[in-house]
Amino acid sequence: MPPALNYRFQLIFIVVELVDERRPVRIISDRQLSEMVSDLRHAIERRKMVLLIGLCKVDYRGRASSTLDYGERLVILKTDGSIQIHRPWDVNPVNWQPPDCIFHVDLVDNSFLRIRAIRKSPREIVDIIFKEVYFSSVLDLVDKGVFSLYASEHDMQRAIMINPELVEDGLRIISYEKPVEPGFIDLYGIDSKGRFVVLELKRRVADRDAIVQLSRYVEEIKRRSPYREVRGILVAPDISRNALTLLKTLHLEFKRLDPKKCAEVLRRKVSEVKLTDFFRGKQ
Repeated sequence: MPPALNYRFQLIFIVVELVDERRPVRIISDRQLSEMVSDLRHAIERRKMVLLIGLCKVDYRGRASSTLDYGERLVILKTDGSIQIHRPWDVNPVNWQPPDCIFHVDLVDNSFLRIRAIRKSPREIVDIIFKEVYFSSVLDLVDKGVFSLYASEHDMQRAIMINPELVEDGLRIISYEKPVEPGFIDLYGIDSKGRFVVLELKRRVADRDAIVQLSRYVEEIKRRSPYREVRGILVAPDISRNALTLLKTLHLEFKRLDPKKCAEVLRRKVSEVKLTDFFRGKQ
């Protein structure tokens, strides 16, 4: 590491507990760029995950073309052949390539470390050229966990449209994403007594902002239909204490609904459709 950078970067020692002699993390920093080429090639050939932090530029050629000048960035090469290049800000990578890329590692002009990611179809090439590497590591990670996403707000919306009784008996949904002056109403319906019902959906704990939003929608529907009673129902797995106080003050309602239950409704619906299609094909 050049002396000029010593004040900015400190050497970090990582202690890894060996389990069955497997090394989940191997640090290959503090080496000349020329020495890192063989290490990175070896890691890529064995489908390891690689992290690099350093001063690099990025050139892309493919369906379009782009150049990102030198800057300090995080580069991730994943075991599935995908690549991500992150700047110090933003949740999204500034450049990336999907799985099944072919990686090449070499030294350019005996001074720069180049990682090339090639995608065959469509033909795309990303060149990452490092002027300096501050940190690099090879990761041998094991992840067999099952990811379960119970339901998004869109899934909750679909589930209630299929089964309005998730909210209350006798509810009939007549519109969704209904445009009104403040925005769009998630679901709009009529209850068993003929009253208009405005539904605002949240998949996480509802806060005061959700109450204010629902209140605005209800007031707009009341303005449009001055002779009809209008109810506002906030549908969420839970609600904060402050939000509940505001909800009662504004004479709005809260319906507790677990997104997991919505996911079950959608799964049943898919199964029913497949079974119906099967019997139709047999006829």
